[in-house]
Amino acid sequence: MCPHTVHAVIAVKTLESAKSRLAGVLAREQRSRLVLAMLADTVRAAGAVPGVASITVVTPDAAVADTVRALGAQVHPEPAGGGADGLNTALADAAAALRARHGEIGLLALQADLPALRPAELSAVLAAAPAHSRALVADHAGTGTAALLAPPGVALRPRFGRDSAHRHRDDGAHELHGHWPGLRRDIDTPEDLAAVLALGPGRDTAALLDEPGWPRHVRETVTQVC
Repeated sequence: MCPHTVHAVIAVKTLESAKSRLAGVLAREQRSRLVLAMLADTVRAAGAVPGVASITVVTPDAAVADTVRALGAQVHPEPAGGGADGLNTALADAAAALRARHGEIGLLALQADLPALRPAELSAVLAAAPAHSRALVADHAGTGTAALLAPPGVALRPRFGRDSAHRHRDDGAHELHGHWPGLRRDIDTPEDLAAVLALGPGRDTAALLDEPGWPRHVRETVTQVC
């Protein structure tokens, strides 16, 4: 196996609790639809990368599961007992299940909300990743982690959460540097939405934001913060 071929894992919590920091801009139903659209664009972009052998989404949400299955991704049930560290528990559990099934494969933990991700960006990341150690790509702020990679034989050891880029570096992950704006731009705030609109979101996110009602609720808001 090519050392830069990976099996991707993505964790998504329930839609009801997603993107609470956008509550001042979007109603709960709008946030849920936005999460699904961004996830679909993320999965579609990752699935177009030759070095991504499979995509597994860990989620307890039936709508999320249906969305990603329609795109060819696998679904892994959310493990019980994750507690406050549920995201990392979910990613580690899916990674372990993938290696139990496929052997010592390379792994990629990817954020779920990367609607401007381009396949060429992720291909470049896989080409730049070291063959014998974990690697990370920091988010646009430099504090979070957009992607975490582990080559065959190396544990994924996800440390997502507050200041995760620093935590991953402290845990031995090598930081990758490159101009990958779509990969680095996850969505938490109206400012992030503004940046994604400038980059050009993927098909589902673009179509959603073009629906009647969304320009008033989103585009005018993000225009004010650009």
